[in-house]
Amino acid sequence: MSLSPQWLDELRSRLSLSRVISRTTRLQKAGREFKACCPFHNEKTPSFTVNDDKGFYHCFGCGAHGDVIRWMTDQRGLGFMDAVKELAAEAGMELPALDPHAAEKEAKRQGLDDVMMAAQAWFVDRLRSDEGAGARRYLASRGFAPLVVERFGFGYAPEGRQALKAALAQFPEAMLQEAGLRIAVEEREPYDRFRGRLMLPIRNPRGGIIGFGGRILDSNASDAPKYLNSPDTPIFDKGRTLYNLDRAGPLARKSGRLVVVEGYMDVVALANAGIEEAVAPLGTALTEAQLELAWRVAETPVLCFDGDAAGQRAAMRAMVRALPLLRPSHSLAIARLPSGLDPDDLLKTQGKDALLDLLGKATPLVEALWQAERDAQPVATPEDKAGLKSRLLAHVDAIAQADIRALYRRELLDRYGAWAFPARAPREGARFARVERTSPETSRRLAANASGAPDKLLAAVFAGFVRHPEALYAHADALARLRPGDPRLAALADCLVELADAAQPLDRTSLATILGERRLLSPSPADYAGLRFAFLADDADPVEARADLAEALALLVERPAIESALAAAERRFAEDPEGAFAEQQRLLQTRLALERRMMQRATARAGAPEETNGPDGD
Repeated sequence: MSLSPQWLDELRSRLSLSRVISRTTRLQKAGREFKACCPFHNEKTPSFTVNDDKGFYHCFGCGAHGDVIRWMTDQRGLGFMDAVKELAAEAGMELPALDPHAAEKEAKRQGLDDVMMAAQAWFVDRLRSDEGAGARRYLASRGFAPLVVERFGFGYAPEGRQALKAALAQFPEAMLQEAGLRIAVEEREPYDRFRGRLMLPIRNPRGGIIGFGGRILDSNASDAPKYLNSPDTPIFDKGRTLYNLDRAGPLARKSGRLVVVEGYMDVVALANAGIEEAVAPLGTALTEAQLELAWRVAETPVLCFDGDAAGQRAAMRAMVRALPLLRPSHSLAIARLPSGLDPDDLLKTQGKDALLDLLGKATPLVEALWQAERDAQPVATPEDKAGLKSRLLAHVDAIAQADIRALYRRELLDRYGAWAFPARAPREGARFARVERTSPETSRRLAANASGAPDKLLAAVFAGFVRHPEALYAHADALARLRPGDPRLAALADCLVELADAAQPLDRTSLATILGERRLLSPSPADYAGLRFAFLADDADPVEARADLAEALALLVERPAIESALAAAERRFAEDPEGAFAEQQRLLQTRLALERRMMQRATARAGAPEETNGPDGD
């Protein structure tokens, strides 16, 4: 087995030394280091220090010194290879294959470094050429300074399926494919992955180029994803890489501030404004490994995701993923951008000081979690309030560290209690209490005869998106507003919205593979029996199917709006019982009509006659 210095450096860079040591030795925070009584000799005054930034421990009493591997061998008593195997499993790294060709494989890995450097040089050259005029105009329209363009290594991948292949003819086709620069398909000539895109190199923490990100420049190419990243390769793992960490890390260690934004263009925009401690994930939700990388340079990274619905969902996913990993002095803060704005929008409209003020007032994780769950859906009934409490406690249970779990439980329950049971003054008009009690029951009776239709339509719509995943990008926000009661559909919905937010190319085959890996099932024909939408037919015209799917989804989205209005009418009973009751009856009739319309829509395109019943269904 060959363990190269580069491989061992990568192993060390993926692990937090203080976290490994704290499993057996109690560490105390001391500035940017940790201290403890030395585990290698008896002492009463702590002289043992751990420095995550430098990746070593040192005892000023006995002289013990080493890195994370040395800790495992000297303190845990493991052999070198046993220590490496245990640490590699924790870091998500595969050990080099135990075969006589290990050295050859390592040489090939090093050869990929040469390929990436050559590709970067070519992309930069193309940006400066006549072919790159459109890309240069785009950079100018963003207001990026020439120094920033040069520092981040912007380039251009020209149109043409074989342009990069011709430019990098010194490298074999197999190597270009292994580097993620070319795509091989059955019975067709391989072609360049990046075409007609503004290019950015993706670097590892040591500054080496391991991948690329490309932004499309042709706004009319609606079928292509706006951003496209390199696939995972032997040198690139997007789930374990933070864009710009090589530049932002040293600055964040000095300032104590690290800003996590959604994408690499946001990172560039912040750097262009003078805020250089910013990093971004790469087309995926923020992963556990990326959180650990962020915590290595700042104790409380600030998430500053876009102010649209997709950005807020991404922030919520990051918060949930962080909970099991929380430990003393390591958390997150959330900077909420105004609705519909991204960091660049805020910089252009309100300036750098406005963004710095927003970052300085970032919401602590516990408060952001409370606000997100409280505002996630209407909370009008005791059952709704109980559901909110249950969701909050489920988040608490996900926290592994006992002290933090207990503190979160207390904090969240305090917030819940103050909100759910506010102090009330005696209320006049008690004679209206009977109306308030009986109206919800009236609501249930009036809506009972249409209870099955929405569930069928919901299952059909999800089956439609599985059949037509290209429609996800246009309807992610509407899809995210659906809240299926069926746990299977709820899990499927979360997955589909996450994939849409990632903006990666999807087809039916690749989506089926992802669902299989996550053990998620799409609805079966039995779940939507009797519904014959165009998007459920194998021989349907794709354009008609997508239009049909959009209309069916719109019908589903209308229903929660009506339910919210009903809840609001119920809350007004104390002030205006007669007006609220009349509004409630009107909304109930609207809901019944909507559910009838749903069923009519499900059969109309199949040629079945639409129902002709009156508004009361007689």
